[in-house]
Order: sequence, then structure tokens, then C-alpha cells
Amino acid sequence: MTSILLNFKKLRQYPSAIIGLVIVGLLILIAILTPIFLPYSEATRLWRGGEDIWAEYPRNAWPVWRNWFSDTKLPETIVFKSAEGDGNPTFEDLSEETHEAIYVYEFDYQYDEFPPELILFFDATYNVKQPHVEILWYTPDGREIRAGEFSPSASSSFRFAQDDRLQRRLERSTGIEDVPAEKGLFDDPEQEGLQVLKGTYQLRLSVLLFEPDSEVETTFVSYGLVHGLAGTDHRRRDLSVALLWGTPIAMSFGLIAALGTTMASLGIAAVGVWYGGWLDALIQRITEVNNIIPLLPILIMVGTLYSRSIWLMLGLVIAFSIFGLSIKTYRATFLQIRELAYIDAARAYGASDMRIIFQYMIPRLLPLVIPGIVSLVPSFVFLEAALAILGLGDPILPTWGKLISDARSQGALFNGFYYWVLEPAALMMFCGVGFAMVGFALDRIFNPRLQEL
Repeated sequence: MTSILLNFKKLRQYPSAIIGLVIVGLLILIAILTPIFLPYSEATRLWRGGEDIWAEYPRNAWPVWRNWFSDTKLPETIVFKSAEGDGNPTFEDLSEETHEAIYVYEFDYQYDEFPPELILFFDATYNVKQPHVEILWYTPDGREIRAGEFSPSASSSFRFAQDDRLQRRLERSTGIEDVPAEKGLFDDPEQEGLQVLKGTYQLRLSVLLFEPDSEVETTFVSYGLVHGLAGTDHRRRDLSVALLWGTPIAMSFGLIAALGTTMASLGIAAVGVWYGGWLDALIQRITEVNNIIPLLPILIMVGTLYSRSIWLMLGLVIAFSIFGLSIKTYRATFLQIRELAYIDAARAYGASDMRIIFQYMIPRLLPLVIPGIVSLVPSFVFLEAALAILGLGDPILPTWGKLISDARSQGALFNGFYYWVLEPAALMMFCGVGFAMVGFALDRIFNPRLQEL
């Protein structure tokens, strides 16, 4: 064990190994911290949640860093909530039972594109008479536009694009037929066609309350074309949830599968060599039969007919990978180790068979196996992603493969939402490159023949 630790210290001599260790360390750090700050129950609740959870997020929005590399500044999401003190509300008693609440949401719009959606959310409290809301829109050039009227229920929303009267008013003011409300409200009338008028906008809500205890909380959302560090999908979900939680799933799947299959294969090969006879022959025949059985079709069949649990898939991967061709490689080496003098010495002083196998034979081969374990991790990470892309991933867990699968089914690449595929693909690439760099360096360190090159 001391020699193994000393060999690990030699990694400092290889710059590529240092880079690989930084990448692997960062991935493992994310894998550890993600369940702490974003527990599993919360992650699945968010990822499986509907419009109520992600209502204030835009649909199919690029990450905000897109604006850093583009001359065209895409709009970000703007949110105002009266429950949090936004809108500078003023209240006036019109009669003994009728009251008026006025909210003014003011924001500076300096983007080059129109927002994709404008929505007002209402949370009204009343007994019999519903409140009534008048919506006025003020542009930077001083125009007032009656955006609509609405009588909110306990929980309701007003979508500007679905108000026919507003659309007819905007058609008259812009001279463009079927103009979307989101574009008509931000249009510059002094320019030909639809052009964004930059400046300070105001949304004024006049809320009439017809009961003494009645009240209305409002939320105004001007959705953006960019949002967050990872962007959003077709269900408004923040992709950072799946990118973060995909890391511990990928790391655990890859590490457990690589370590489990290698150590199990190593132990089985050592036992077969030591006892020999029919046991060794049986292990070799099982290995030969197992290697003509295709793993992927079996996983597809199990996922289709039985369960798509990631842990079941992990168990099957380990079970079928244990009796891989590596057993024959280990067997050839153990046949040489069994004839070494220190093995005869251990047998002479009465060491048990299990002690010889697990304390003398396997540790002898362990240094040569470690680089292989490290290099195997990315292959199992890619296998989990491949299963998800084929629609056989865990339906509950958000993973990198699930992101790519959703992007494929929603035509993300055809619609120009490249980030949806590139982000999980980049993480898988970094994972593969990081472990490969470390594995190649360890191979040079632990393999005496490569040290001479």
C-alpha cells in the first residue's frame, strides 16, 4: 500500500495528470455538495413539477452567458411581486365597501429583441364579489395603452397575448395585422416594421376591491430569451437542476460500476487460479459464454418489460461485466504469481487459502489494475447516458442523459436550442477527458514497461 501511495505522488510529474485531477476533483466536489444543498426530494420535486413551480421561468431560454458572446442583447426575465413590496402600492377608499389599490411596475428595457411572453398572475381573496383590475401600459415616448381588464379569481392569470381587444388596439396603432401583444407593446411607432423601443416602461394596475376584507396580490413577469446559467427547457425547468444532479448520479454509477466489476473480476480470477481444476474451468466457460451475450439489448429488454431503475441497471451492468475478458488477462498474470517464491513461503508457514489469495496474490496485481479502474469510469458514465437517450433512463432522476433525451424528443437542435444538448455533452466530455488523463498517467507510473518509454 505504501508503494501505491508513493506512485500516486509521482502524478505531479505529469501536467496532463494535474489537469485531469483538477477536472475529476471538481466533478467529485459537485457530486458531494449537490445532495447537501439540493436534496434528492427537492430535486425530484422541482424536476417533476409542473407550471405552478416554474411559472416565472421562460420557456426554452438560452443561458445568460449567450449575451456575453453576441452583439444582440437578448432580454432577461423581469419579475415584480406585490407580495414582496414591488409596485409602490397606494390605497384609496372610494366608498364604505369599495377600495382601490394601485400598483405601478416600472422597468428599464434596453434589449434588442422583444420578450416572448407577458403574464400577470393574481392571487385574490374575496367572499362573493370578485375584484376588478384595469391594466394600463405606458411606453417611453409617453403613450398610454389600455392593455385590458380582468376579474381575477382566487388563483388566475392574465396573458397579454390572449386578449383579443388588446390585439385589435395594437393592430390599429402599429398598422400590422395579427401583431403579437409582446411585440406591439414594445414597438417603436417611429420606425418601419416592428422595432424595439428602448427606455423606461410602466405597467399600472388599478385594482377595485368590493369587500372590506378583499385583497389582491399581483405578480408581473416579462419573460426573457435568456435565463440562468444553464437555460430552461420546454417545460420552463431550470436545466441547472439536471446538470447538478446528473453529476453525483454519473460519478456514483461510473465509480461503483468500474470498481465493482474490476475487483469482482480480480477476485474470481484469483480464486479460479488458486483452486484450479473444475472451478477454474467453470469460470472460463462462464466468461466465454458471457462475452457472446450482448449487454445493451438485455438492458433494453429489462428497461422495457420490467423496470428502468438506475440501480437495477447498475446491478445488471456489474453482473454482466464481472465475467468479461479481463478475467482471462488476470488469470494469465495470477498463474505466474502463483509460482513465485513468496507464495510458496506463505503456504509453507501455514497461511490459509483466502489469506494467500486476498493478501498476497491480489495486492500484487492491484497496482496494474488501478489505471484500468480509473479509465473505465467514463465508459460506464456514457453507458448510463446512452440508456437515457434511448428512453431507458430512470424516469424520476434528472441526469445528463435524460437532458439529451428530452432535447432530442423536443427537436432542440432543429429549433436552435443547442445549449440543451451541448451542456450535458460538455460535462460528459470533461468527465471522459479528466479520467482518461489521470488513467494514462497512472498507467505510465504503475506499468514498468511504459516507464522506460
